[in-house]
Amino acid sequence: MKAWMLDTTDLTLSPQEMAQPEPGPHQMRVRVRSAAMNRGEFVHLPKQAARFKVAGIEAAGVVEAVGEGVVRFAPGDRVMGRATGGFTELALIDQRDAMHVPANLSWHAAAALPIAAWVAYDMVMVEGALQKGETMLVAGIASGVGVACLQIAKALGARVVGTSGSPAKLDRLRELGLDLGIATRGGDFIDEVAAFAGPAGVNLAIDSVGGTPFPACLASLGYMGRLAVVGYVDGVFKAELDLAALHRKRLKIFGVSNAMRTAAQREATVSGFVRDVLPWVAEGRIVPLIDRVLPFEQTPEALQAMLADVHVGKIVVEVSAD
Repeated sequence: MKAWMLDTTDLTLSPQEMAQPEPGPHQMRVRVRSAAMNRGEFVHLPKQAARFKVAGIEAAGVVEAVGEGVVRFAPGDRVMGRATGGFTELALIDQRDAMHVPANLSWHAAAALPIAAWVAYDMVMVEGALQKGETMLVAGIASGVGVACLQIAKALGARVVGTSGSPAKLDRLRELGLDLGIATRGGDFIDEVAAFAGPAGVNLAIDSVGGTPFPACLASLGYMGRLAVVGYVDGVFKAELDLAALHRKRLKIFGVSNAMRTAAQREATVSGFVRDVLPWVAEGRIVPLIDRVLPFEQTPEALQAMLADVHVGKIVVEVSAD
């Protein structure tokens, strides 16, 4: 089979012929239709990562074979989920990291949904406990995760403020319900957010940028506000923490990452998402925002487009047609 290999030292991709993978316990072999780019795979590399790995952590396709213990899926099923090598013709997906594809979703949309949507669900609904009528702030809202947070929050009936360095990206997100877009890459949004949120302040802030906007996100929170830290694309890993505000306003700060989670913990998130959010997807209330779709042969170009940060939402690679 054809696969794209990632050299983790310089983030380059090269094509390679590989043997067909055989599913182990809990795994399915999936004929990949589409796969999506995820910044975390390429930017947040483990310190002890092997130099070469099969690229891609998210894919959608048709189940070809199942391993021991697979009970929720069968050959012929349309599935999407966290993949072991998504940018391949055949990928392995653990059934605990997979969902059935709703009939209304295209392969491109199915590939773009899982990773960002699961992370957003964890932050917005599970840990963030966002409620109807509350206000959410997202620093770096044009990313795949940021867009998913916006869509879930609007489905809940919340108000959403987002920041981005690109006014054009914010204009596009207003079409998805963004209530206030602030064009900035820094933390100079406190006054504008305060004017929008009012005396109650922001209920949930999501920092997908890093240390640069962290103090402003914290300052924007109201009483018993929550702050999620999910990324550090600015490369700033430390920030000032206002302990007095943390104490006085009874704030909650939490990180969101799958790096140390067990398969059972990830499965709990997937199950909750299937219960709480996937019906909205099936109804068409949430549709993954796709910036562009490139053919399998142009996977390196898809990677460069993502690293250049010129996209809104997700970049998808079409691996094979129906």
